[in-house]
Amino acid sequence: MQRLMIVEDEMIERIVLKKMIQKKFGESCLVFEAQNGKEAVEVFRREKIQVAILDIGMPGLNGIQAAEIMRKEDPHCCLIFLTAYDRFDYAKKAISIKAMEYLLKPYSQKEIINVVEEALRVSGDVAPQTNEEQGPASEDGIALSEKEPDYNSSRLSVMTSMVEEYIRSNFMNDISMNEVARSIGYSEPYFCKMFKQQFGQSFTSYLMDYRVGEAKKFLEQPNVIVKDVGARVGYLDSNYFTKVFKRLVGINPSEYRMNRLNELS
Repeated sequence: MQRLMIVEDEMIERIVLKKMIQKKFGESCLVFEAQNGKEAVEVFRREKIQVAILDIGMPGLNGIQAAEIMRKEDPHCCLIFLTAYDRFDYAKKAISIKAMEYLLKPYSQKEIINVVEEALRVSGDVAPQTNEEQGPASEDGIALSEKEPDYNSSRLSVMTSMVEEYIRSNFMNDISMNEVARSIGYSEPYFCKMFKQQFGQSFTSYLMDYRVGEAKKFLEQPNVIVKDVGARVGYLDSNYFTKVFKRLVGINPSEYRMNRLNELS
């Protein structure tokens, strides 16, 4: 069984990439994880890793530095670099370390699977994988099933679920985009980019819409005092809450309650 390691400080990236590789290569590949360069070197030594997929931009010991150590200790290990930055110095260093591939984010599922499959073949002479459930394959062995989501779609789907769950559990508190990003393992700039791509609006705008939606539910309950609703949905300043509510709904909270209670009566 081949021994592969994913080195990525973004938690969702690791989860989705690991799931995708395990689905494609099954029992022929044992997948390990590391969230930074220091941990990667430790796992590499302990587990005798044959293929390492390393994100470059990590705090502390970055992917390039960790790979240099691995290359010195094992000249046969297949190294695959991932990065969100198209920097010449990174590419040049990857070449000097004799990396097998240097992929720019975002990359397609087909792209990463092709590279991993070749790395597994080189490191252990693994035959191309086949799986009848995957449907017909293209000439390069990648499944053509339209039902299987690609890597980016899977990553966005996982992020969406985690963000929605976090906001659902914490909207009543004073939360920020940086706090949410950190809680699910993303850097703020990357989270901002991914959030806008998935939700079609900024985090602040989305949170406002969500809070106002929850405020409407409270206002439809006669036993809830109107002036307390703002605090219940995360706005300690009642005047600011009223301003936000009226801008998004068109009427103030008291008017909304009166209208809804009349409709329900």
